[in-house]
Amino acid sequence: MRRLGRLLVNLLLIGFSISCVFPIFWVLYSSFKSQAEFTISSMALPKVWTMANYVSVVTQSQMGTYMLNSFRTTLMSVSLIVTISFVMGYCFSRFRFRGRNLLYTVILMGMLLPVHALLVPLYIQIRDAGLLDKWYTLVVPYVGFGLPMGVILTEGFVSSIPRTFEEAAAIDGSGFLRTTFTIILPLTMPILATLIIIMFFGNWNEFSFSLVLINRDELRTVPVGLTMFRSMYRVDYPRLMAGMMVALMPVIVLYFLFSDRIIQGMMAGAIKG
Repeated sequence: MRRLGRLLVNLLLIGFSISCVFPIFWVLYSSFKSQAEFTISSMALPKVWTMANYVSVVTQSQMGTYMLNSFRTTLMSVSLIVTISFVMGYCFSRFRFRGRNLLYTVILMGMLLPVHALLVPLYIQIRDAGLLDKWYTLVVPYVGFGLPMGVILTEGFVSSIPRTFEEAAAIDGSGFLRTTFTIILPLTMPILATLIIIMFFGNWNEFSFSLVLINRDELRTVPVGLTMFRSMYRVDYPRLMAGMMVALMPVIVLYFLFSDRIIQGMMAGAIKG
């Protein structure tokens, strides 16, 4: 019975893995089809493999501009989220001050607010502030919605670090800032690396704010830019899938390079947090 149970569990996990991997594989080989061949059979492998869709994406679209916009916005947002999260998480972990619990609760509630419910009021506020259609417009909501998770993860991890590290540094004559950024910061790298990767994926793939807050084509990010591959009456799916694969490449490369770091950071946060 144990062997049968293990077999069933393994089959279930294999089926789940296939369901996750197959869509990417399908998009990949479909991007090498022509529109006529895709219309005949969307699931079959291409009979004639062609690079025309990728050439069209590179030469006849603004995908390069969209990717640069996404890189710039994501890099700025993730840098601010990680920096502010570390500082706030450290303060929440090490200091007790009036209003701490209330402020921490407000930040925690930020994870409970649905993003789509705030699109209209956020649009009105950013419009009234004159921040619409700027190259830094998306940084504001990305940082605002990324901080709650960052602060909570960092605070939980820093709380598990013994205070003896700081006490020993103080005895050796180390100041507060030096102790914080040369001793505590390196110890939090596992959870910060995990936060960087999670926020990179989230901001790179974010669609709602990009669609509502940016109207100028030269400032669009990748997710919204992909919608430009359709016309009023038809969608060139192979070309769209080629654009999706180009947009997915940085994410896939980043994931395979740092997959071990993601798992280590998650385990560290689960055990120490």
